[in-house]
Amino acid sequence: MLHIESLTKVYRRGARANDDISLDVRAGEVVGLLGHNGAGKSTLLGQVVGLVRPTAGRIVLLGRDPVADPAYARQACSFQPQAQAPLTGVTPRQAIEIVGRIRGGSRADVRRRTAKLLAALDIGEWADSPAERLSGGARRLTAFGMAVVAPGRLVMLDEPTNDVDPVRRRLLWAQIRALAADGHAVVLVTHNIAEAERTIDTVAVLDHGRLVATGSPAALSAGREMKLEIVVPAGDLAPPEWSRTARRESDRLTLTLAEADAGAAVAWAQRCSLRFSLVPASLEDVYVGLTEGQPDAHLVP
Repeated sequence: MLHIESLTKVYRRGARANDDISLDVRAGEVVGLLGHNGAGKSTLLGQVVGLVRPTAGRIVLLGRDPVADPAYARQACSFQPQAQAPLTGVTPRQAIEIVGRIRGGSRADVRRRTAKLLAALDIGEWADSPAERLSGGARRLTAFGMAVVAPGRLVMLDEPTNDVDPVRRRLLWAQIRALAADGHAVVLVTHNIAEAERTIDTVAVLDHGRLVATGSPAALSAGREMKLEIVVPAGDLAPPEWSRTARRESDRLTLTLAEADAGAAVAWAQRCSLRFSLVPASLEDVYVGLTEGQPDAHLVP
């Protein structure tokens, strides 16, 4: 559905927001863009939807060039930007229905779809309240509804869960999976890696404008280190030989190790009479390792 090849965006003074990025997104797939602030995630989405012109590279959306035909890009894509939607003077129901009609939905279909979204996201109690009175989370959920009331074949969401409470975040993630089940491709930006890990099919990690890793959460985590987290008694505790890195925070010591050394790690912790937990590296651990590097052993006193 979406093919990105060697995409590069250079701003004034040589700042590279995107640097030679290649990525494919298939119908029915949820792709999560992970990266630090300023990594180039929003710039990437902006180029696909025709809001930002690439410096070099190629984008193919459903067989066509969205850069040469930005009007087509806006038709084929639905986009929720990172900034809060301007909702002054309308209610959530009105905002969602207006966008649905603008995108070509019939009045009856848009009304039905809007009612379903308001219920599914549990914001029905605010559906007819002035938007100025809404919380940040309710405004964010309304913006999501606006983006998906008449979804394009490609749905792009820039930090859709910002300000949303934990219960409604789950409801939003369920709606994202429903879009994929209906055959839409979804590309989303998020910093909530733990939640995204349960929802996304493919992870794309950006670091300083470059794509440094792609794959499923399981594939990226496979073969990675494990973590031994222990409560350290008073005094220093020298990390054992099998530990690769160590980080101490207050009375907590976290050691990373190869999976093959898990038995030795447990035996060591038991001999030292330490309270401990041994867990595999999470997607968040993998992400931190890819973008910031692993912590150094000298961080332990």
